[in-house]
Amino acid sequence: MKTVLLIGASRGIGFELASQYIAGGWRVIATARSDEGLERLKALGAQTLCVDVANPASNSGLAWQLDGEKIDLAIYVAGVGDRETTASPPTREKFDLLMHTNAMGPMMVLPQIAPMLLDKKGVFAVISSHFGSLTLTQTSMAVLYRMSKAALNMYIRCAQHDFPEISCVALHPGWVQTDMGGPSAPLTPEQSVSSLRQTLERIRTQPRPEDRGAFLNHDGQILPW
Repeated sequence: MKTVLLIGASRGIGFELASQYIAGGWRVIATARSDEGLERLKALGAQTLCVDVANPASNSGLAWQLDGEKIDLAIYVAGVGDRETTASPPTREKFDLLMHTNAMGPMMVLPQIAPMLLDKKGVFAVISSHFGSLTLTQTSMAVLYRMSKAALNMYIRCAQHDFPEISCVALHPGWVQTDMGGPSAPLTPEQSVSSLRQTLERIRTQPRPEDRGAFLNHDGQILPW
């Protein structure tokens, strides 16, 4: 049975990924930071781990919780951001939450789980955003959000050099009906995740040199940085 690790899967795109992978017969290991999120994932049939990606102490314990695992696919889904105008400048708490979740979290996670992906020549993917662009910003919080996504995208390029035995990719899920996209977005979580899964399966089973360290749309198109 194939195994997927979903980091930050208690709602939105992460929860939909867990639902679809379980329906597809995969073994799903999923993390959440709250008891409520863990219970939702357990009800789906996922194996759960309590990890708060915004907390370095919690994040650093992922490896021992996964000791002995061999993983086909790991997806870092956790992210912070919504469409509401937030206070600017951000408080220290908001700054730490956003940067630790969106950028520092993956940097702490990948070195811990890369050895678990080696045997299966697996894939490490992050759900990122076109908002790595620093245009069209009205507040310092908006700039900060885009900076975090730009850092995440560039980390994937660096990570591919650091871990050449696995495939590292950043994925843009499209404009989805989530906290960020809002109800008028053109894609439902179900549609976005279905496309993401097809793209990831192609990268996992038929990798192309140009995919490695790349930023791709949910439908597999390589996007400019």
